[in-house]
Amino acid sequence: MSSTLLKEKARKETVGFIIAGIIAIIIRTFFFQPFNIPSGSMYPTLMVGDFLFVSKYTYGYSNTAFPFHHKFYEGRVMSRNPKNGEVVVFNNIKDPENRDFIKRCVGVPGDKIQVKEGILHINGQAVTMEYVGMYTYINQYGQLDAVKKYKETMPNGTSYHVLMKYEFGKHPLDNTPEYTVPEGHFFMMGDNRHNSEDSRVMDAVGFVPVNTLIGRAEILFFSTEAKLFRHPDARFWQLWNLDVLAWIPGIRWDRFLNVIR
Repeated sequence: MSSTLLKEKARKETVGFIIAGIIAIIIRTFFFQPFNIPSGSMYPTLMVGDFLFVSKYTYGYSNTAFPFHHKFYEGRVMSRNPKNGEVVVFNNIKDPENRDFIKRCVGVPGDKIQVKEGILHINGQAVTMEYVGMYTYINQYGQLDAVKKYKETMPNGTSYHVLMKYEFGKHPLDNTPEYTVPEGHFFMMGDNRHNSEDSRVMDAVGFVPVNTLIGRAEILFFSTEAKLFRHPDARFWQLWNLDVLAWIPGIRWDRFLNVIR
């Protein structure tokens, strides 16, 4: 093959890589963003080691839509509010490390939210709690934990499962004041009710501003119970840090392509 043909082939391959990179950036910025679950606050819905796609377009676009949360403009474009019961990823502006959190929306602007004896109340109406059995999982300390699982149903009919480690009313966050959700804000709670730092903790999360919303959790695309990377601070795109021999045996095949509810 002549040098001219080799150069032409190299040029086409380079252009192809550049185009693919641009398409990936556009998809990640405006449509779908991968997100992994680092903590146990959303068990049993989401597990540590779950990888999911978040739809960026669902709630519109603010500065949090862009990588590294660059401040290109103020406000929000094509804004739509989350509905009660949706699982939402947002940037926690009260977090010292500026981390992204994932929780379930339980209060929209104007809602009155209160937890009484461990039962969520929305506008004075208690959600229904139906015991469905015990749930076992590995907690944040690497220990096997067995807790009670309930089917929680909101006044709007949305149902999902929550965990209650302690008896109703025995946890510090089981009784809260009544909060009225301000305009442009939302109230978020984790499904693992006794292992979640969420809007019930006002100085750590509190009301979540609309401009910090990143998107709605949509579908799982990968899940493993094993440690995915050799180094704990490795990023998802750093494929050279993958600990393949460790995570392959731990793959949770039954969670692939599960829709998040």
